[in-house]
Amino acid sequence: MKVTVIGVGNIGGAIARGLAKGSILKASDITCTDLVQENLDKMLQANNSFIISKNNLEAVKNADIVIIAVKPWRVESVISEIKYALNYENQIIISIAAGIPFDRLNEFLDKDPRPESTNTPAVFRVIPNTAIEVCSSMTFVSSCNATHEQEELVVNLFNELGSAMLIEENLMTAGTALASSGIAFAMRYIRASSEGGVELGFYPDQAKEIVLKTVKGAVDLLLANKSNPETEIDKVTTPGGITIRGLNEMELAGFTPSVIRGLKASK
Repeated sequence: MKVTVIGVGNIGGAIARGLAKGSILKASDITCTDLVQENLDKMLQANNSFIISKNNLEAVKNADIVIIAVKPWRVESVISEIKYALNYENQIIISIAAGIPFDRLNEFLDKDPRPESTNTPAVFRVIPNTAIEVCSSMTFVSSCNATHEQEELVVNLFNELGSAMLIEENLMTAGTALASSGIAFAMRYIRASSEGGVELGFYPDQAKEIVLKTVKGAVDLLLANKSNPETEIDKVTTPGGITIRGLNEMELAGFTPSVIRGLKASK
């Protein structure tokens, strides 16, 4: 299987590097294109088996999957450049651009100008988060005109970069808030807890390490036990204890409502 990644900046580059480390593809199966030579040089520094190019048209001709990882405002022009070189019967198109729905993507991809035309390929929208850089992304996948086998293939590819979930397109903005913006929200909690640790008497590096290990431990517990957060909270809260006092203070300050409001505002 051959994959072409158009745009190997932060996210596109992370996708290509992550796929090359997985079990499905080798670096020599992946063609990377970019207008910026520095981005292509970084790909070769990461793995000199990548195929690099500045010619999108040539790069897509023999690809089984074309991943468009450019900025949203460039998606239409890139598709206009490559669409007549694409074979819609055999190739899968993946867009990483947030905010461009299937109806717009299909409009860009349609080779037939007649209004009634539906000349479009299997198209996927994929929304990862920045943890894709370390192959720990929570990635959302949505499909249009795709078979079940094609959906499985794309989900399996992005499972190599963390965890991938197939969802309906109408949940994409909610998924972006929960997982993509959610990374920033988690970082803010870590920062706040680290600052609190310094107030409690730890050095900054010590406080950050303690918080990071604690957050990781909480995640590991939930995953290992397949439990919900309240179950694990109950294990460490005793009547009249320090933990319940701390939790109550956080809730009095609006902890849970603030998180929910932040998520809704990010949608």
